[in-house]
Amino acid sequence: MTDSGTRKVIGLIPLYDDEKESYWMLPGYMKMLQAQGAVPLMLPLTSRAQELDYFLEICGGFLLTGGHDVSPSLYHARKEPWCGACCPDRDEMESYILKNAVERDKSVLGICRGIQFMNAFYGGTLYQDLEKEYKSTVDHHMKPPYDRAAHQVIIEKDSPLFKILGEQEIGVNSYHHQAVKELSPQFKAMAFSEDGLVEGIYMPSRRFVMGIQWHPEFSYETDGNSRKLVKAFVESV
Repeated sequence: MTDSGTRKVIGLIPLYDDEKESYWMLPGYMKMLQAQGAVPLMLPLTSRAQELDYFLEICGGFLLTGGHDVSPSLYHARKEPWCGACCPDRDEMESYILKNAVERDKSVLGICRGIQFMNAFYGGTLYQDLEKEYKSTVDHHMKPPYDRAAHQVIIEKDSPLFKILGEQEIGVNSYHHQAVKELSPQFKAMAFSEDGLVEGIYMPSRRFVMGIQWHPEFSYETDGNSRKLVKAFVESV
């Protein structure tokens, strides 16, 4: 494989089904990357450094997917009854991937759980359940179809997201019950929902380390802004 081909390989954190004890993947994650010329690669769920180091070598970027709730222990909080199921194996794996990808200045895009994990890993905190901990009239847990806008987000003009999209306000889909609470000192906020929740973050010290709360994997076919964001991610690796 050529160097240019290697740079286009993007590692995806696997989803895990507790009941079936199986790995799985939403096809939209892969299809949106393929549509921009990348080669998506779903990783095995493992914390073995030797295996993960191999993927850190061959992958030019990493997509932190949605899935389980982030373990509150990661941000030194007690797990409340309204926190959902967690996956300690995934937290451990993702910690290693994220830390080493950032140190190597690899491109990283976090989606939904992805933005939450990024924030928690670098010292931020999370709302464990918005209904219990953050009162709002904004619909953050929409019903299908998921390829439509559920609410608006306001984009900071001095952010990389504004440079990518060229718009200060966009409509996004929304399906989550956790969210960024206290922002990590390693990140800056780049988008907010109408009720003030952080919906987008980026790491100023790196070329492309970003997290978003919405779901381009559901909307990339119908929403031009989703395609622009995925295109920028792929081009950055």
